[in-house]
Amino acid sequence: HELRTPLHAVIGVTSLLLETELDGQQRDYAEIIRTSGESLLALISDILDFSKIEAGKFEVARRPCTAESLVEQCLDILAGRAAEKGIDLAGCVESVAAVEFWGDDARIRQIVVNLLANAVKFTEAGGVLLDVRLLRPKRGADGEISCAEIAFTVADTGVGIPAERFERLFQPFSQGDASITRRYGGTGLGLAISKRLATMMGGAITAESTP
Repeated sequence: HELRTPLHAVIGVTSLLLETELDGQQRDYAEIIRTSGESLLALISDILDFSKIEAGKFEVARRPCTAESLVEQCLDILAGRAAEKGIDLAGCVESVAAVEFWGDDARIRQIVVNLLANAVKFTEAGGVLLDVRLLRPKRGADGEISCAEIAFTVADTGVGIPAERFERLFQPFSQGDASITRRYGGTGLGLAISKRLATMMGGAITAESTP
């Protein structure tokens, strides 16, 4: 709270300031404050999450979730950013995957939003697709699905990653290319956190790409 609350105030008040009458130069300065504040807040959140995971203090919940709701929420969060870049952002849920399941919707959303944000960040033309499918379903005596894997797949038409850099992808404070931080920003923590969260929930995360 000591870190996040003041930053929320900076971002919130700057947003209010941007709704007032400002000249061009003042608006540019206020936009820089808000953007920098949001970047710093994201960095702090990543570091705090990673620290809690490392200390074994991070807990996952179990409550009813639906893939349709999660997809809708994730796309809503990234829609503005994709529109600013002029790229397509879409989601698709396979009909048999439109089931209620038990899981931590907040943590699943955190992982998917991170993957979508990366896809949007590294895609300059084309689009990003979030696809949800049911894998290896097992049915009970009543014919209803009793166990299955739900696969959330994010595909994009971005720059791609060479095979030799794949091993860095899920390492903390590491990115696929040393120049990425300078060009696109980021700490290299997002994918490391996503992998830890997926593992904690009994799942896994993998990547495929070509430059």
